[in-house]
Amino acid sequence: MELAEVTTLRLGGRAREVIEATDERTLIDAVRIADEAGDPVLIVGGGSNLVVADEGFDGTVVLVRTRGLTVNAHACGGATVTIAAGEDWDAVVARAVAEEWVGVEALSGIPGSTGATPIQNVGAYGQDVSQTIVSVRVYDRYERRIRTVMHDACRFGYRSSLFKREPQRYLVLSVTFQFRLGDLSAPIAYAELARTLSVELGERMPLTQVREAVLALRRGKGMVLDPADHDTWSAGSFFTNPILEPDQAARLPADAPRFPQPDGRVKTSAAWLIDHAGYGRGYGPGPVRLSTKHPLALTHRGGGTTAQLLELAREVRDGVERRFGVRLVNEPVLVGVEL
Repeated sequence: MELAEVTTLRLGGRAREVIEATDERTLIDAVRIADEAGDPVLIVGGGSNLVVADEGFDGTVVLVRTRGLTVNAHACGGATVTIAAGEDWDAVVARAVAEEWVGVEALSGIPGSTGATPIQNVGAYGQDVSQTIVSVRVYDRYERRIRTVMHDACRFGYRSSLFKREPQRYLVLSVTFQFRLGDLSAPIAYAELARTLSVELGERMPLTQVREAVLALRRGKGMVLDPADHDTWSAGSFFTNPILEPDQAARLPADAPRFPQPDGRVKTSAAWLIDHAGYGRGYGPGPVRLSTKHPLALTHRGGGTTAQLLELAREVRDGVERRFGVRLVNEPVLVGVEL
């Protein structure tokens, strides 16, 4: 199998061996047997956060295709929902909105599998999954046993977690969420979303309206998968928003976005830095370019290579650093390549 077949970038060479795991036992055994043999393992869920080498992967690729969702709901206690790692994330969000489970409605339209969400602490439009995750059930590849990691032990941070910090150790099996019940959203916490909904920050809106507004915003940025739209042939946001020390943030231009953080640091916008460093929408020659809708996404227009994608990524990263003194960090996982 060419890994381009299972990544949203549609890039990546051949895998030596591919195992499709549709149940938990097969999933664990595939990883355990490869580990015992000393064989490299690449675990692929939705393939939306991967940049794979043109040379492919000389090891075992395990496709996580497990399914299942169990619900324990009470009017007073809310809904406790446990979801298999292979479940499509946006389908989960759609179910949450339909069932009036509050807390992930602003995470609509994000591609990928549920098992990937705690790894990246997936977030958008003022929400992230750490706000509703209770625990993550994993197979510990070092201790060779199943464990349940409670919320506080997950060490969630901005696009980060225990599982991302130790990527070779934990195989996510399922994720348990705790949702408040209701037909109104969590307080709107993102200015762009509030403007779209014509409300003030902190107000609540019907869940369905929030989902529809987020999907519309994401489509406008090429962030909802569409096989006919090359702007969606991407790994989503290629760089994380930098979090800077106060003195570094002070050196940015006066009109650069600044979002104070609880620890005293300042977050700024990677998209703004890229755009103002001279890399606007659609920048780049040939089959790999910045999205025509959003400068933060590197897109594949067809017929390109991972090498070309990384060349563009380095050009953008280095140009931003020369212009603003800020070094951007990639968000997608790099497999067999370096930036």
